[in-house]
Amino acid sequence: MFQRGQVYLVRTDLLSFEDLKGKLGLEVGVSRWFTIDQERVDKFADLTEDWQYIHIDTVAAKKTPFNGTIVHGFLTVSLLSAMYYDAIPMIEGSKLGVNYGFEKLRFLSPVKVGSKVRGRFELSDIREIRPFEISTTWRVEVEIEGFEKPALVAQWIGRQYLSEGHSQNG
Repeated sequence: MFQRGQVYLVRTDLLSFEDLKGKLGLEVGVSRWFTIDQERVDKFADLTEDWQYIHIDTVAAKKTPFNGTIVHGFLTVSLLSAMYYDAIPMIEGSKLGVNYGFEKLRFLSPVKVGSKVRGRFELSDIREIRPFEISTTWRVEVEIEGFEKPALVAQWIGRQYLSEGHSQNG
């Protein structure tokens, strides 16, 4: 994974389809902590054209019940991919993974700018869609460091496409 000249490590450990199936109902991984600073929030606001003052105006946001700027909920959601890459081993033979969507997504707590968040991933479903195509559903909880209530919970669906020669049967 690359970001403007910096190399970020992605997990290189592998799990077979059958090994991953054995983790159904279990927490498979927890990501590292990600700090969400004001610069990241401001860039996200520019990218999405969501300039609501509660996210970008530190002076006006001080006068709200949040007592400061808060992170866009969709910025927190957008970090799920990075959290996933950090926390979940690759499926053996996977040549491509895609985001398929959400069954459920709820924002439970605002994330104050400057907070650290991390993702916890529990495998809630895994199945073969067709030969060389796997569907996974992850129960994801994004924690905020120092807070009991999570920022969000989601049922996140992904698809993995296996290279020929790697079947779901091992």
